[in-house]
Amino acid sequence: MTSSAHRSLPYPLGATLVEGGVDMAVYSETAEKVEFCAFDEFGAETRTPLTERTGHVFHGIVPGARIGTRYGLRVHGPWDPGNGLRHNGHKLLLDPHARAISGDYAWGQEQFGHDQTTPSELDPSDSAGFTPHCLIPDPDFDWAGDSAPLTPLSSSVIYELHVKGFTQTHPDVPEEIRGTYAGLASPAAIKHLPDLGVTAVELLPVHQFVQDSNLTDRGLRNYWGYNTIGFFAPHGDYAAAGDEGGQVAEFKEMVKALHSAGLEVVLDVVYNHTAEGNHMGPTLSFKGIDNESYYRLVEGDRSNYFDTTGTGNSINVGHPAALGLIMDSLRYWVTEMHVDGFRFDLATTLTRQDGDADEHSAFLTLIQQDPVLAHVKMIAEPWDTAGYQVGGFPAEWSEWNGMFRDDVRGFWHGESSLLGTLSQRILGSPDVYEADRRSPLSSVNFVTAHDGFTLADLTMFDEKHNEATCCRPGCGRVRRRRESLGCPPRAAMWPSDCGASGRGVR
Repeated sequence: MTSSAHRSLPYPLGATLVEGGVDMAVYSETAEKVEFCAFDEFGAETRTPLTERTGHVFHGIVPGARIGTRYGLRVHGPWDPGNGLRHNGHKLLLDPHARAISGDYAWGQEQFGHDQTTPSELDPSDSAGFTPHCLIPDPDFDWAGDSAPLTPLSSSVIYELHVKGFTQTHPDVPEEIRGTYAGLASPAAIKHLPDLGVTAVELLPVHQFVQDSNLTDRGLRNYWGYNTIGFFAPHGDYAAAGDEGGQVAEFKEMVKALHSAGLEVVLDVVYNHTAEGNHMGPTLSFKGIDNESYYRLVEGDRSNYFDTTGTGNSINVGHPAALGLIMDSLRYWVTEMHVDGFRFDLATTLTRQDGDADEHSAFLTLIQQDPVLAHVKMIAEPWDTAGYQVGGFPAEWSEWNGMFRDDVRGFWHGESSLLGTLSQRILGSPDVYEADRRSPLSSVNFVTAHDGFTLADLTMFDEKHNEATCCRPGCGRVRRRRESLGCPPRAAMWPSDCGASGRGVR
């Protein structure tokens, strides 16, 4: 929608269409100046300072900006990595609230706020010619006739699905739309799902993600997408319409088509970390806007990042800016994109405010009281690199039940001692949930997922066979990492739990 406001407002954050331009708002406690940088079709840059400041939000009207405008941000302020400050106005940054992102990174020194040989020094090279741009998409869409299926948990059969992988080789999906949202919306793709008895698709990450430099250098791609940089933008590479804004409407068309077939859409979301990595990682967005508000830094060494995700950084869920970003994103995908639920990757990280997982964390409290999110499915992956928390989430949540996975696998493997615990799993894991008066519906029962073998391969192979495409050397060292997660010892025997998601072993 377009507002007719004639003055700038500090909320909502991001770019809001108004009469004659956009109202741009950016949160930063530590910046000294923020510029909206628009680019024409030839790459020429026009900078507009956001001259108003309300609290910690820089904002202002950018005249002439409209649907289709390509833009980025330049955020100026102190460079002091030792104290967690990483502002560098030479770097073009992505708007954290961008609704669409166009282009890829051409990896080099330009994407790094620091000099890679001397990390304490600021790098003065301009990144504008080597980075993607934010894009203002057309927000209008005809949702007429769309209705959320609202399938009860007791009747839900959730099918984990990779948008590109599922449609790329489907023989009945038209070739020109294979690998795309449009391909998943095609009659051939949709027909296959109810035939399996599926009631919902759980889409592996579709938030805009980054192609890692260590993969592109080897001629590979990040297939799984657990490397998010845009929490509001559907990944452009999955759009038959391309990444010039059409990806937003195409995603909506896909959701509408799935709903018409009675299928819910659940998103696998990665709010626990971003693609910016650790202190040696690139400066793409949050790191250059307000590093210490968006990321958890190591107490006593604020040049480094507190990491319970295995990726180099963890989102600072104890800070209002980071919490606000997550909540705004969730509400956007429900209200504007009509999705029906979320599966939270490494959800335990989102409950860690002071180092330990906390059932009463601000994140969980906000989710519980939010009326927009009250009717959608909330599914936790209840562990991270610092702890295993199956059974530790509130009653309103469902959880990936790793105990069900391990006990079923163990019983299939011939461990006769597991008969008693297997019966608990079949009964809905009352040993895990009943003490807290939680329903058996809290348990999302699964045997395998994207982290490992397919179900067929799980029963056929003892070792993984994707060494050539595994993104991190030594990722087969499952036993040590699984034990570090606090998982039951028997889980270590499953070498299928390789970090195919791009994080190494989880």
